[in-house]
Amino acid sequence: MKQKLLLLVITIFALTANAQVKTGIEVLRDNNFDILKDKRVGLITNPTAIDRNYESTIDILAKNVNLVALYGPEHGVRGNFSAGDKVDDYNDPKTGVKVFSLYGKNRKPSRKSLTGVDVLVYDIQDIGVRSYTYISTLGLVMEAAAENNISVVVLDRPNPLGGERVEGPLVEDEYISFVSQFPIPYVYGFTPGEFAHYINEEGLLANKIKCDLTVVEMKNWKRSMLFGDTKLPWVATSPHIPNWETSFYYAVSGIIGELQASLVGIGYTMPFETFMLPWLDSDKIADALNAEKMEGVHFRPIHYKPYYSNNKGKELSGVQIHITDFEKVNLTKIQFKFAEVLYGLCKMHPLFDIDKARYNMFDKVCGSDTIRKTFTKNYKYKDIEQLWEEPAKKFKADSKKYYLYK
Repeated sequence: MKQKLLLLVITIFALTANAQVKTGIEVLRDNNFDILKDKRVGLITNPTAIDRNYESTIDILAKNVNLVALYGPEHGVRGNFSAGDKVDDYNDPKTGVKVFSLYGKNRKPSRKSLTGVDVLVYDIQDIGVRSYTYISTLGLVMEAAAENNISVVVLDRPNPLGGERVEGPLVEDEYISFVSQFPIPYVYGFTPGEFAHYINEEGLLANKIKCDLTVVEMKNWKRSMLFGDTKLPWVATSPHIPNWETSFYYAVSGIIGELQASLVGIGYTMPFETFMLPWLDSDKIADALNAEKMEGVHFRPIHYKPYYSNNKGKELSGVQIHITDFEKVNLTKIQFKFAEVLYGLCKMHPLFDIDKARYNMFDKVCGSDTIRKTFTKNYKYKDIEQLWEEPAKKFKADSKKYYLYK
């Protein structure tokens, strides 16, 4: 009897361990789209919204519910626009459904665009980093829905960084922008559904309004999972996030990359995976960075010429960033340590003198100008360490009540 019971426990454990992660759209389909029956549906989405068989949420909903409107974030509903491109309204060629742009004249659905819509469905794969604009779009959609008495359904998806990593300070009020729309850490540790619950319940929508929110939770996702653990297909979330691993590198270099795109591999085949300048000594910078003995990362000397962006065709030297342990690495710290090491080698800091006009974007993604001003006094990470890391620890402790998954 004991042996049979033990065998049963082992079998159940094995089945649970191997259970497939199901995203919100797959769970919704399993439930026969019940919460959307007899509703006129508006969908906020992009090409990342697919099931495990690569079928688009647009096409799934178009066949099964009354899909009356589409809303496109940055890069568009079908992903055919580049970063920063302003997008006009148009009709989706495949379904014929009207597409309202949320990255053009409007960042928030207008009252007119919501006419005839009963429920807004959000399905977009995010990357877990605050400055990526999709969560800003989600928040503004929730505001518009609340203002127009429309319910919101979030079809949940994994945070590719996992659900346990939180890094960076919160956004100060005067630095709220589309790349830092809400006061959360730079790496915030939520799934889209958890994020939606958080901003809804914490009164972070305009005028502290709340929307009628439903999250269709994933099945079998755990906070310890990185995206590669889910066995789900990855679709580029934008042109410079081609693989799920790039989400990690975006957190590593995205802030300092606001000073100069080619510095972090934009324009070459390694977006966010390098630190490059025309005059760097690759061996010296690699040796100096490796001497810092940061956990989970190694730096390799590299040379290349960008194919586009600033410094196009010019030979650059620097390092390729190799994450060797995705769990132990402190992602956001790395870019500040690079700046620190660079200053130590050069005894000057041309990095922060490249284009002072970019300071504004650097400060926006940091969430304040305090980080830049404090760091550039001595170019030492330890000077900002508490400013950078303590708010994240507090946020993680306080926000656990909004976790939907263990």
